[in-house]
Amino acid sequence: METLKILVVDDEAPLREMLRKALVQMGGYTVDMAQNGQEALGKFEKDVFDLVLTDVKMPEMDGIELLKLIKGTRPDVMVILMTAFGSIETAVEAMKMGATDYITKPVNLDELILHIARAQKENLLLRENQLLRLEVKKKFEFSNIVGKSKKMQEVFSLIEKVAPSNSTVIIYGGSGTGKELVAKAIHYNSPRANQPFIPFNCGAIPETLVESILFGHTKGAFTGAIQAKRGLFEEAHGGTLFLDEISVVLPSVQVKLLRVLQEKEVMRVGSTERTKIDVRVIAATNEDLESNMKQGRFREDLFYRLHVFPIFLPSLRDRKEDIPLLAYHFLDRSTKETLKQIKGISKEAMNLLLEYEWPGNVRELEHAIEGAVIMSDQETLIPQDLPKTLREGSSDLIKKGLKERKSLEAIKGEYIREILKETGGNKKVAAELLKVNPRTLYRFEKKASS
Repeated sequence: METLKILVVDDEAPLREMLRKALVQMGGYTVDMAQNGQEALGKFEKDVFDLVLTDVKMPEMDGIELLKLIKGTRPDVMVILMTAFGSIETAVEAMKMGATDYITKPVNLDELILHIARAQKENLLLRENQLLRLEVKKKFEFSNIVGKSKKMQEVFSLIEKVAPSNSTVIIYGGSGTGKELVAKAIHYNSPRANQPFIPFNCGAIPETLVESILFGHTKGAFTGAIQAKRGLFEEAHGGTLFLDEISVVLPSVQVKLLRVLQEKEVMRVGSTERTKIDVRVIAATNEDLESNMKQGRFREDLFYRLHVFPIFLPSLRDRKEDIPLLAYHFLDRSTKETLKQIKGISKEAMNLLLEYEWPGNVRELEHAIEGAVIMSDQETLIPQDLPKTLREGSSDLIKKGLKERKSLEAIKGEYIREILKETGGNKKVAAELLKVNPRTLYRFEKKASS
């Protein structure tokens, strides 16, 4: 921790000298002295101090007035007040005006050193918080996407280059890496920004309905089609259609998607009429689409139609230098929503965030901070506020498996069950954390119960 430069202000010369010697010998601090508030302000004009230790009751200018003047010009300077009266009212008034702390006279030197050390630690954390927040707001944020790592700066550069065009974009990345945020950034930085942005998760809708939702249908086209309906391609006319989890689309729908991309027209289910559309398509997947194509699970011609401008999003564990920025970004947002006055994240809690592997990527970090803010009853997030999985680590299961010589299949099964337990049985959320299709979890449970 850096050495502080302290200004001691007191009208009693013997006390000033005693405090100076104690602070130099016991704390290793650099110390200057002033006999009253006016002299203290004069020294402030010529020098830079980190902390002011001042008496409250002094002639001409008392410690409260000095506090006001210091905070008016140098709000970052720490001020500790000394009072012989132990007045709670005075202390409360001083803290409201920005005093860091107060102590009572006669001064206990050991206690004083502890107060200063605590003030220094809190001030250092506050400055780190302010720096991180400034970085997020000024330098490393792009359309709500946060990152200062080289990989994310490359992503920002690609977004800026492709946004003004009409090119089809495909975004690769694991669940929770922010694929939809990137798609929105492209749309809202493009000439289509004032037109619709329509997201559609191809894996969240029953396969039999995807075609009708995307392309629309006529009245009576199928059972339940009681009236004609426009599809999402028509709804997105002039704007952007974001197709997430494109890899799960059925071959029959892949054919129609290819036709839309080639011909710029759409035909509703049950109709022979074609409607011209002007839609930019941005697709996304958490799978290796080229590998799917080579294995015959995705059309080659559609792959090359989509793969015009690929963007690859790194997982959070591959850009851990972004974790503090993201954590403070989510902290600021959560404190505004909950109206809590949480100033920062303790170093112990931040270390846990940095050590964790984040299988759920940025989304999991976001949820972790949201939950921690709800749990916290202090001004700083501490390890106890964070989810159990972060505090206990993820290596226990592996250690147990090694000890008991369990098979990989058994450990995998236990891990899936643990994730399902943590998500309250929510297979969609669990699938996102595990980066698998929800149908995989249904098959797992069916196999486990048979």
